[in-house]
Amino acid sequence: MYDVIVVGAGPAGASAAYHLAKQGHSVLMVEKDSLPRYKPCSGAVSPSVADFFDFDFAPAIDRTMRRVRYTYKLGDPVEAELTTTDPIWMVKREVFDQFLVQQAQTLGAQLKDGTAVTAIANKGDYWQVSTAAGTLDAAYLVAADGATGPMAKWLGFPDLTLRTASILEVNAPVGDSCAINFEFGVVKQGCAWSFPKAEGYSIGVATFLGQAPADYRKPLEKYSQSFGISPDAGTIYSHPLKLWDGNHPLHTHRAVLVGEAAAIVDPLSAEGIRPGMISGVRAAEAIHAALAGDSEALAHYTATMHSTWGEDMPWAKRIAGLFFRVPGIGYRVGIKRPTATQRLGQILAGEVRYADIAGRVMKRMSGGLLSG
Repeated sequence: MYDVIVVGAGPAGASAAYHLAKQGHSVLMVEKDSLPRYKPCSGAVSPSVADFFDFDFAPAIDRTMRRVRYTYKLGDPVEAELTTTDPIWMVKREVFDQFLVQQAQTLGAQLKDGTAVTAIANKGDYWQVSTAAGTLDAAYLVAADGATGPMAKWLGFPDLTLRTASILEVNAPVGDSCAINFEFGVVKQGCAWSFPKAEGYSIGVATFLGQAPADYRKPLEKYSQSFGISPDAGTIYSHPLKLWDGNHPLHTHRAVLVGEAAAIVDPLSAEGIRPGMISGVRAAEAIHAALAGDSEALAHYTATMHSTWGEDMPWAKRIAGLFFRVPGIGYRVGIKRPTATQRLGQILAGEVRYADIAGRVMKRMSGGLLSG
């Protein structure tokens, strides 16, 4: 009998496992894929996550970036530098996720990878987890199996709408003058981006409103060619996005949701790694308290995530709803402002909330609509 079984060994699950193991609890991570494994993801991580851990992330960082470049319909470029204390980390998920898992293992957490969970059963004061290799028991469960994992449904949480993104992973020469690139206008009601790594690019597209195109290949091809890259030079992956769309319970009887399984994904930027890791940390705190006898600890986890991260997301969703409907105006009155990149960095670092800027942003957008 384990104290906790964590289903899913991504950043959120590994973060929960690390902090639970640090408190001396018996923890098992169960991951359906064999590690290390590739995960479609652009791989931008705010260095502010380091505040929640006591180890050096340097071995897991592929590249650091400060320069940001924006375009609208592949023209009208704007370049700026992030002014945050530390640059943004560019990571490869097969490296980053494995590194986090290994940190949890150094504290005593165990791992069963290549092991899919096939069912779960509530046994009253513990959970039974079924796999092809047999059953496992734990007092508490952490559901960290991503946007399409079955755990949330099995635990009785409602189905949430999924959106789709496409990522082109391509090995290509990357110079020192490269930038984090965002493009508005190539895809309707969405954006494209190109994130440089040490030896290549992660180039992606996604829509945030309305109906997604049946095939992202055309906008992805158009955008990648602006960098002199053909999609045929790399591999295209599609992956789901479970964007936040309103607060909902993140706990049930002796179980919690974290990361993408809980839709802890920013509806404006699609940032998921940092908030997912924070949710894992907070879930670990709650389960530690529950194991010590606090019957309200898991409810406190839901309340904490709602009152911190979740309280700010309605503002992110409102900005997204306005910006992606009229991206040309948003680009002119928002992105081209000298403070835009400074605010982006502060939001990613958790130094500024959307609520702090939403009033000004929406006022400028509304003024742009009237003048346009």
